[in-house]
Amino acid sequence: MSAILARGLTRIYRRSAEEIAALFGVDLIVEPGEFVAITGASGAGKTTLLNLMGCLDQPTSGLLKLLDRDVGILRGKDLETMRRQHVGFVFQDYCLLPTLTVEENVALPLLFSRALHQRDRVRDLLTRVDLQHRSDHLPRELSGGEQQRVAIARALVNNPEILLADEPTGNLDSKRGNEIVALLRDMNQTEGLTVVLSTHNRDLADRADRQVKLIDGRVV
Repeated sequence: MSAILARGLTRIYRRSAEEIAALFGVDLIVEPGEFVAITGASGAGKTTLLNLMGCLDQPTSGLLKLLDRDVGILRGKDLETMRRQHVGFVFQDYCLLPTLTVEENVALPLLFSRALHQRDRVRDLLTRVDLQHRSDHLPRELSGGEQQRVAIARALVNNPEILLADEPTGNLDSKRGNEIVALLRDMNQTEGLTVVLSTHNRDLADRADRQVKLIDGRVV
């Protein structure tokens, strides 16, 4: 069973009479436990591809399976359940709630899944990302690298099998960016987590098991 399987994956956005193909005919297989970097210039389709894999969007056509389930036919609560239980998503701009503490931000997905009994998982993850001493701080009191580590812990709190990260180092300097990639790599190797990240940074992409390059919405 593949972690991710795409066949002829296409996403077309319609603006009035205009059609814009963000992805066209993408074929891709990601095996469980792989660390894959999606590369390409801005506008190549990296974010669109990750959004589809993360069940944040749905394809116009083609097949997309996550953990052997066809997500293209899922709707409503079934799609939400797939996203919540099996996929973690890390955004470039962190997307932390400014009025919540570090611990509260990490625990937020547990509230939606009604799994607050897993609060020990929050503390374990904060230790794993070396932020246990920042648990009662607000996001504005953290550096960019620390905020991204909070976002990674939040993405992992529901024990997903797949972690997707969209330009997770894009807002960080090279030192902090390397720390984030090292953290993701460590979790991939020690926990068997499947990781797919997008990046335009060639040095960071070279640390992945495999690279998939997109140009104008196509894999090349």
